[in-house]
Amino acid sequence: MTQHLFLEPEHDMLRDQLRRYVEEQIKPRADAWERDGMVPPDVLHEMGELGFLGIRYPETFGGSAMDTRATAVLAEELGRSTYSGFAITVLVHTDMASVHLFNAGSDAQRQKWMPDIVAGRVITAVGITEPDAGSDVKGIRTRARRDGDHYVLNGSKMFITNGVHADLYCVAAKTDGDGPASQSVTMFLVAKDTPGFSVSRALEKHGWRSSDTAELSFADARVPAANLLGDEGRGFYAIMQNFQNERIVLSAMAVGEAQAALDLTLDYVKQRTAFGEPLWRKQAIRQRLSMLAARVAAARAMVYQTAARDAAGQDVVREVSMLKALCGELVNDVMYDCLQFHGGAGYLQGSAIERMTRDARVQSIGGGATEVMLEEVAKRL
Repeated sequence: MTQHLFLEPEHDMLRDQLRRYVEEQIKPRADAWERDGMVPPDVLHEMGELGFLGIRYPETFGGSAMDTRATAVLAEELGRSTYSGFAITVLVHTDMASVHLFNAGSDAQRQKWMPDIVAGRVITAVGITEPDAGSDVKGIRTRARRDGDHYVLNGSKMFITNGVHADLYCVAAKTDGDGPASQSVTMFLVAKDTPGFSVSRALEKHGWRSSDTAELSFADARVPAANLLGDEGRGFYAIMQNFQNERIVLSAMAVGEAQAALDLTLDYVKQRTAFGEPLWRKQAIRQRLSMLAARVAAARAMVYQTAARDAAGQDVVREVSMLKALCGELVNDVMYDCLQFHGGAGYLQGSAIERMTRDARVQSIGGGATEVMLEEVAKRL
C-alpha cells in the first residue's frame, strides 16, 4: 500500500528501485565524478537500460508511459543521493531537454532520436539561457535565418547543463529578429557535429561539480531545415509549456536534497557529544530540526499534490511557481542549519553536508529565480 495520498503502488515500486540503485551503484562512484567534473556517459546508458530515462515516454520508444508523479519520484530520489551534480545531469536529459523533442518533434524526428534517448545512447541538453537572457526568455538574441535547405544560427548560449558531453541539443533562436519573442523564437535540433557549432568552454561552478556545464557558440552554424523542432515562431510557447514540468522536477529534487540533509544531521547530532551529552539533547537543536522536518514534509505534500493535478491536466502554473520559490529557499534554509549542527566537521571539503550545501545554493536561481517565481505567483493572486 502506498505511503502517500497522491501516489499509487507503482510509484512506490519505482521509488524502491531508484533508491536501491542510487545506494548500490551511484554513491560508491560519485566522488570520482565530482573530481572529474562530469558523469560518464556510460552511467546514463546504464540507467537507460534499467528503464530510468524513459519513465514518461511511450513504450514504443522503450519507456514506461507514467505521469508527472513518477517524474517527481525520480527527481526526489536522485536529489536524495546527496550528489546533485549527478541528479541534474540525469534530470536535464529526461525532463528538461528531450521533452522538447518529444512534445514538438515530428514523427520522423521522434523515430530517429527517441529510442536512443530513452536508452541513454544519445544524451541531450537544452540551449535557451544566454549571457543576457536567463529567466527572461524574451531576451534571447541568438538568430536563425533560412538559407535554402538549412537554417544558419549565430549567437551563444550560457550555463548549459550537459553542454560539454551532450550529443543532441534543443536550441532556441529568433527567426524574426524584429518580431516579438512570442512570435519569433523557434526551437531547433542541433547535433554535436553540426558545422559552425562548438562548445566554447566548460564552466567551473560553485556547486553541482559533477554536472558538466558549458558555454555554446554558433558561428554560421548550418542546421538542416529538417531539424526545425515544431513550427517556426512557436518556440516561446514550447519553452513556457515545459517550464511547469521543469519546475516540478527541480522542486522535487530540492525536497530530496533537504530530506537527505536532515537524515544525515539527525544521525550526526544523536552521536556527537558536547558538554557531556549528545547534541540531540539540546532543546534548541531538537526544535530547529523538528521545524525543518515539518517544512520539508509540507513541501513534499505540495510537490505530489501539484504533480497529481498536473497529471490530471489541471492548470497549475500558480502552484508550480509557488513550489519553485518555496522549495528553492527551503533547501537552502535546511542546508544552513544542517551544516551549522555539524560544526567544523561540516565545513571541511569532503564531507557530504559541505558538498550538499554548495549544491543547494543554485536551487533558488536556476530554472526560475525565486524573485521571478514570486512575481508569477503575484500575477495570479
